[in-house]
Amino acid sequence: MPWNEPTNADVKRLLADSKNVAIVGISNKPDRASYQVAEWLQKNSHFTLFFVNPVIDEVLGQKTFASLADIPEQIDIVDVFRKAEDCPSVLEKAIAIGAKSIWLQLGIRNDEVGESGIAAGLEVVMDRCIKVDYANLM
Repeated sequence: MPWNEPTNADVKRLLADSKNVAIVGISNKPDRASYQVAEWLQKNSHFTLFFVNPVIDEVLGQKTFASLADIPEQIDIVDVFRKAEDCPSVLEKAIAIGAKSIWLQLGIRNDEVGESGIAAGLEVVMDRCIKVDYANLM
């Protein structure tokens, strides 16, 4: 099934309807986009955030999880800060936990993830920043 770019209305609905967001590839370095986006979302969004990075224990005062499977809550959006070639394996894990959507951050696009995600029933957003969209659409 082909992936089509979601409209701003689609993205706004996804953001409004979502509660739990897992940020995969979070960094504990303040100069990294994943850290900056997570910090902004902590302060300015309605989301409950879950951080996934197997090599660090804590970011922004929150425990990190080694994998999506370790998160004890239902995840609505899996927000991915990984290289495009790493995203198919993240998608597999997102499907396995029953996530509702996968969001590849600005600059990240993978057609395999788009098509496979849609085929598995997930909403798919690629090459967009969740922070920017939240600020502009919510």
